[in-house]
Amino acid sequence: MNPTTSPRLWLVAPLVLLLGACAATPPEPAVKIALPASYAQAQSGWTPAQPLAAAPRGAWWSVFNDPVLAGLEAQVAQHNQSLAAQLAAYEQAQAAVSQAQAAYYPTLTAGAAATRAKAAGTGAVGNSLSASLGASWEPDLWGKVRLQVQAGQATAEASAATLQNTQLSLQSTLATSYLQLRTVDAQIALAQDTVAAYQRALQLTDNRYKAGVDTAADVAQARTQLLQAQTSLTDLGVTRVQLQNAIAVLVGQPPADFTLPAGDALPEVPAIPAGIPAQLLQRRPDLAAAQAQVAAANAQIGVAQTAWFPDLTLSAQGGSQAARIAQLFSAPSLFWSIGPQLAATLFDGGLRRAQVQSSQAAYRETVANYRQSVLTALQQVEDNLAAQRILSQEAQQQADVVQAAEVSLRLAENQYKAGTAPYLNVLTAQTTATSARNAQLTLLNRRYAASVGLIQALGGGWGTADTPAIGPLPTASAASQSR
Repeated sequence: MNPTTSPRLWLVAPLVLLLGACAATPPEPAVKIALPASYAQAQSGWTPAQPLAAAPRGAWWSVFNDPVLAGLEAQVAQHNQSLAAQLAAYEQAQAAVSQAQAAYYPTLTAGAAATRAKAAGTGAVGNSLSASLGASWEPDLWGKVRLQVQAGQATAEASAATLQNTQLSLQSTLATSYLQLRTVDAQIALAQDTVAAYQRALQLTDNRYKAGVDTAADVAQARTQLLQAQTSLTDLGVTRVQLQNAIAVLVGQPPADFTLPAGDALPEVPAIPAGIPAQLLQRRPDLAAAQAQVAAANAQIGVAQTAWFPDLTLSAQGGSQAARIAQLFSAPSLFWSIGPQLAATLFDGGLRRAQVQSSQAAYRETVANYRQSVLTALQQVEDNLAAQRILSQEAQQQADVVQAAEVSLRLAENQYKAGTAPYLNVLTAQTTATSARNAQLTLLNRRYAASVGLIQALGGGWGTADTPAIGPLPTASAASQSR
């Protein structure tokens, strides 16, 4: 080693420590968001959510108590291709963190070469053999590597949260589609009963016409009513096939290989406790992703600021060079070098300033997006809370409508059979009763959608097996509503 090298290194060491004290740090404080103390649409009588410390986002769809739905939800996590793609994106983000962390360590290189060349002028031909080892390291003086790692980790956290949000979204879409399919099954059963009733009505009217009691117009009206009911029944088949195909894709299966038998039972509508708004920041994966993106953008500001400081590179190289292999490892053939290198950019035409300004603007963008996401989350919760509460009241009112329509239909049929009322009264009463029952099923599907939408808006299910935070509403059963 050169005897003057060591004192120079001792002179460089204090400079390195002094410059390291100026290391960049994320410049912006944590984002704070003021949230309301409670939801405006939350009912005081509902059970509050359980503490988040022991709040799994488990099988929230179990509140509908449908084993077929539970089986389908399990297939989403295993076979859905959109979820698989998002998982691969998360793995890429994790690999990017490892790449950033590699900059903490020195780089080691090795090389060997053998050449045979003819010298100009003399015409002498000679061999040249060499072997070398090298090492270089850039100390993280300004925290650039540390901030890049932090940015990568925040990006990976955002990707993990996006993965959770994608899974929750797919699970919610499946639940909504499945519950709608079951509602369509109920509508098909109602349509089949209606067709059967209209066939009996047509037969009765035709018999009365042959007996001279009714007119040909009454028969024509009864036949028209039957044909319309049959058309509606056929049309429902299109909706069911499309829903079944959508579910097949969600569970990762070709529609041609997937079937769902018709069901004869409708799940209960669950009550969803809202908890407090502040829990959204912890529960919703999309908000967690937005918050992590803010942290990543903040770290990138610090990374951009480190461009103002010089770079220090410590390097060392050693090896041997000789004309013959026997001489390659002899002392006269050995060579080595070691020393630091300090480099700084003196003028770049405003490039570094522009890069810092760009990273600061990107940070403000992520903060604004985060705040907007929180406002949107609050809106979604309020919307679905209102829908759940109002549609529950509407369901009770619609049940009264159905009951009144059925009474009116029985009276019209009795009067018609007794010859005291025309068939037009029966036709009107039948149409009103069928419309009322269909409206009741449509309303039930809207209540399903509101329940699933509220669960998704709150970030998924919670509670434990012993103390579930979600339970069925104390209302009339869905099966009774479909009658």
